[in-house]
Amino acid sequence: MEADHGGTAPDVKDDDPGAEQQERGPRRWPRLRLWLPYLVKPLRRTVLLFILLLVVEYLVVPELVGASKDLYLLGQVNAVWLSVGLILEGLSLLCYAVLTKVLLPPGPKPSLSILFRIDLSAAAVAHVIPAGTLGTAALGFKLFTDEGISGNDAGVMMAAKGIGSTVVLNVLLWLSLVISIALAGFQPIYGTVAIIGTVVLLAVAALVFGVTRGAGRASRVLRMVADKIPGLSGERVEHAILEAAHTFATMARDKRVLSLALLWASLNWLLDAASLWAFVAAFGKLVNPIELFAVYGIANVAGALPITPGGLGVVDSITPLLLVGFGVTRSVATLGVIAWRLVNFWLPIPTGALAYASLKVKPRMGWQAMRSAISGMLPSVERKDDSPDPPAEDDSG
Repeated sequence: MEADHGGTAPDVKDDDPGAEQQERGPRRWPRLRLWLPYLVKPLRRTVLLFILLLVVEYLVVPELVGASKDLYLLGQVNAVWLSVGLILEGLSLLCYAVLTKVLLPPGPKPSLSILFRIDLSAAAVAHVIPAGTLGTAALGFKLFTDEGISGNDAGVMMAAKGIGSTVVLNVLLWLSLVISIALAGFQPIYGTVAIIGTVVLLAVAALVFGVTRGAGRASRVLRMVADKIPGLSGERVEHAILEAAHTFATMARDKRVLSLALLWASLNWLLDAASLWAFVAAFGKLVNPIELFAVYGIANVAGALPITPGGLGVVDSITPLLLVGFGVTRSVATLGVIAWRLVNFWLPIPTGALAYASLKVKPRMGWQAMRSAISGMLPSVERKDDSPDPPAEDDSG
């Protein structure tokens, strides 16, 4: 019987695994790209939390264990020096608020009390969120504009305050290093600090030059970019850049403002360092102030790296080690730094939360309103960074 070769050949199912892999591959990548933005934020937080745990495990815990062996010194602590250290820390924060007022343009300004509470609120956030510079800036900007300060004035003031404080710290640190080298000799870490300070100052100089001299070109470039982004107006972006550059240039030419800003920024750092000196003195050791500021400056430069909130663990471990290098016993150095950090780092967290609540809650609104304001403090900082719920996968195809 002959086979029937006529008609249509029956459909044959293609079981080629290579073809199936080629078809599935291109479909997988768009789906991964769709979910990628929703995975970045949790991954970033996990990495930061892991780094924080490492710092606490290998830097903070050993210091606390070592301090526990020297608790007998608490019976010999000088309460007067403790009180002086607390007062000096409060004065340091007050000087930072005065610096804020100095850098605001002439005209009606919020009271010093309001500016102090805003700075304290921002400090509380900086001590809670790892690498929380952007979150701190967002909260500060919102609170300043809520008090009637224009967005341009608030942005320029905050930028000038941050840049100026960094420059002042590095200059003071260099001066203290030069003097301490003459007094106690050269330490290997001084070279590293000098290089970091040089890089920071060069970066600040380039930034200031770009803002004051190259604002026109930068604004035109940003206008072209903004015009291509939906929801942005290139004209408004260009106007904002030029206005900010003009305000910054005017501020830079005002010798009175620069002198006052230099004074209050210097007092902010010097009083904070003096607070550390007082807490070390409370445990029986009077350190050379120049050498102590060199220790303080190095620790704060290292603590400024965006690894942990407010340099937690970094400042706490570097400071005692450097103090020991200048003749302070390890027990006194450890307990003195722990006492200082309780006031310098931990105390601004609850007081900053209360300061934020006092700005948001009117008198006699009750405890419930205050609790609500404090609970909304961090979410208000992260709201812009939050992502919507990820889209549901389409399994129909």
